[in-house]
Amino acid sequence: MLMASISSSPRTVEEIFKDFSARRAGLVRALTLDVDDFYSQCDPEKENLCLYGHPNESWEVTLPAEEVPPELPEPALGINFARDGMQRKDWLSLVAVHSDCWLLSVSFYFGARLNRNERKRLFSMINDLPSLFEVVTGRKPVKDKPSVDSGSKVRNNGKRSLDGQAKNNSKLMDDNDGDEEDEHGETICGSCGGTYNSDEFWIGCDICERWYHGKCVKITPAKAESIKHYKCPSCCTKKGRQQ
Repeated sequence: MLMASISSSPRTVEEIFKDFSARRAGLVRALTLDVDDFYSQCDPEKENLCLYGHPNESWEVTLPAEEVPPELPEPALGINFARDGMQRKDWLSLVAVHSDCWLLSVSFYFGARLNRNERKRLFSMINDLPSLFEVVTGRKPVKDKPSVDSGSKVRNNGKRSLDGQAKNNSKLMDDNDGDEEDEHGETICGSCGGTYNSDEFWIGCDICERWYHGKCVKITPAKAESIKHYKCPSCCTKKGRQQ
């Protein structure tokens, strides 16, 4: 069975997400395109079997690792035993749920040394992809509430800022503080990766539409008053390179 060595383990958020995506692609293939082959390999008469997704986008049904403790978190054990006791679609859905859990456990095993903001960013990237359960069952992800970008200009009198401190610019936000917290709860700062807090001043880039803590990009509420169209440091850098 293919196992990643410690020396070659992904370490950065991007490397871990690449590993997650590749393993996920292998599992998606097993549960969709190769489902007949996968189903036949999960013979209930065999020993405890696991479904693995590998970094090369392949999949494998095999026995669990012999190492104790294993080098990586292990998938659900004995998926083959339940195969004939359930309807096929229900069994595949069950395997998909356990596989989703395994993918997350492997990614956060690799991400043990990441800091808090990096872990948030990693989960956000993972969460943008449909889960295996959603793929197998055909369920569409529940749509989020209208994004921050779609309504921010109306809420803040035409300015792209999320400000819980500058009361004169945030009347509508103050009147609906509870709703605002729910709607902006998943907003992540493009600089530090921190999540939205109504007690902090935020400003949105009119080019890439990412949001930033004012303190992270050195923009105060007073300074934001004189900015008609805000351009974040990243977009400024890109424009400079193109010229």
